[in-house]
Amino acid sequence: MTQECADQLKSLGISNKNIVFNPSVAELYEYAMLPEHMSSPDPTVGSNSITETGALCISSGSKTGRVPKQKRIVEDDMTRDTINWGDINIPCTPESYDANKQRAVDFLNLRKRLFVIDGYAGWDEDFRIKTRVISARPYHALFMKQMLIRNELETIKKDFTAGGPDFTIMNAGEFVADAGLADIGNKTSVSVNFTTKELVILGTSYAGEMKKGVFGIMHYYMPKRGALSMHCSANVGTDGDTTILFGLSGTGKTTLSSDPKRLLIGDDEHVWTDTNVFNIEGGCYAKADGLSRAREPDIFDAVKFGAIVENTRYREIEGQQRIINYDDISLTPNTRVCYPLEHIRNVKLPAIGGHPKNIIFLTCDAFGVMPPVSKLDPEQAMYHFISGYTSKVAGTEIGVTEPQMTFSACFGEAFLPLHPYVYAEMLAEKCEKHKAKVWLINTGWVRGGHGVGHRMSLTQTRAILDSIHDESLDMSNFNVMRRFNLKVPSECFGVDPEILRPIDCWPDRQSYKNAAKSLAEKFVTNFERYEAGVPDDVIKIGGPNMNM
Repeated sequence: MTQECADQLKSLGISNKNIVFNPSVAELYEYAMLPEHMSSPDPTVGSNSITETGALCISSGSKTGRVPKQKRIVEDDMTRDTINWGDINIPCTPESYDANKQRAVDFLNLRKRLFVIDGYAGWDEDFRIKTRVISARPYHALFMKQMLIRNELETIKKDFTAGGPDFTIMNAGEFVADAGLADIGNKTSVSVNFTTKELVILGTSYAGEMKKGVFGIMHYYMPKRGALSMHCSANVGTDGDTTILFGLSGTGKTTLSSDPKRLLIGDDEHVWTDTNVFNIEGGCYAKADGLSRAREPDIFDAVKFGAIVENTRYREIEGQQRIINYDDISLTPNTRVCYPLEHIRNVKLPAIGGHPKNIIFLTCDAFGVMPPVSKLDPEQAMYHFISGYTSKVAGTEIGVTEPQMTFSACFGEAFLPLHPYVYAEMLAEKCEKHKAKVWLINTGWVRGGHGVGHRMSLTQTRAILDSIHDESLDMSNFNVMRRFNLKVPSECFGVDPEILRPIDCWPDRQSYKNAAKSLAEKFVTNFERYEAGVPDDVIKIGGPNMNM
């Protein structure tokens, strides 16, 4: 351990002498198999095991998804006039933060050993943030070792010695927060302090809280540096054409970014600068429900030594006790796999691409109203980006068991500390400057809404993307879908033409019209939150037509 790290731990109040400093993947496996790491102070956490393919199989306990309502940001002189306070960004006092931080420190000091992982958020060296993670579970250490960007240990030591980490995460998720604190009010707390540059986790062992904590930090700092942080995946073609795909969890953002004909830049979090698009992460965190080599070969084959399989079960067949049953979602619909970018065959390293040629907005429309694909005008692009419409699918957040309509600005409002306008205006400016085409793709339901129709097939969605990339879709004839004024192609190679216009494939045309009107009304109601300051053309041209 470096003197810089020892000094920082002391300044945090961490006195635990058994510090495992930047261990290798193999070492973390060994620690995960020790008896003291096979159990947890949290009784809902299961034991660790190793799968047949060499991945580490773990349990996150009772929390198998994010708990966004328990996220807090310290309100102080730095954040009071900059954070977009409200239901998404909930304030807490410095005193409440300090009280919970002390609980985390006290818990970490009582553990058998602690793990310190140093890495970077952001592949572009001019924008990256040095991040340190302090945790008590080998699972959390391995997760962040793979999700942050790695480097040679001597390089990391040198970089962190020069000024220390830019941000520090203290994960004491096996211990509970103080629910008696008025502005916390729960045994689970994920709290960010931008003044002290710290993130403290209590009451949840779900590793995704660390990943999205880093994302929120990047969303705070990048716009201040003239760069647009985005909840999107990205890949690049053989001609160097970059595509970015926006979308909330469950829309197919990770799955669709893994394309055998293109190189993956990243599956979830990126930044668009004046010179490039770069991945924030060093790994991927993919949903594993129904995962198979036939459906998603790149992701399936990435689950090997160094990967993590989260909250899954094994097959109950003699001789197959360590083969993951990805169809078993009895623990949670939000089963996940985590793996480093290097595990993907078609990956671009360094994970940096050029300015995007195509921008895809992914929506999972559970009402079956939106067409499988439509091309957006600039005003429509702004409207739909600010709206961020989709349906939350089962498991992504605690309590979501059926698809639920949601509007999430910039397709990631839960992670935006600043006002959505900040990000939306930057996107519009960059699209105009670099002549990017914008498409809306529905990966949700066709031939009717949830309970009547069925989910759009992955094969046909991939065919749509192929037609966008080879530019054949752009040359198609387009018809206007009247209620939403969307330009819908009349044909697309590999896609059933009947489903391109939803009204033509619903069991009953009047039922479709009623559903479309109902959804349009919800768009209008949602957008009332953003009307002030938005140009009239964005609403008039970009939004739905209610006069029909």
